[in-house]
Amino acid sequence: MTEVLDHADRWECVTCGHEWERAPQATEARVVKDAHGIVLVDGDSITLIKDLKLRGASQILKGGTKAKSIRLVDGDHEISCKMDGSAVYLKASLVKKA
Repeated sequence: MTEVLDHADRWECVTCGHEWERAPQATEARVVKDAHGIVLVDGDSITLIKDLKLRGASQILKGGTKAKSIRLVDGDHEISCKMDGSAVYLKASLVKKA
């Protein structure tokens, strides 16, 4: 539509007068917390809190395995890192900040 009036909190159609609210602005950054509630950021070091089987491989990551320089990503698994030479995606609830 090209015939829209732009108000501070809403939009209005010039043709029919219909009004609708603006979508809320996403100003909050996503906060990722580890198993103990400590906030994680890009570049942190983490430690696994329990053993994990890797899908598609016969490898097991042992609890206590460390990873340096993590990257936070969008999606179900919030952390991208390398552990024991393998690139893995982890849930933040399975790690603690080292």
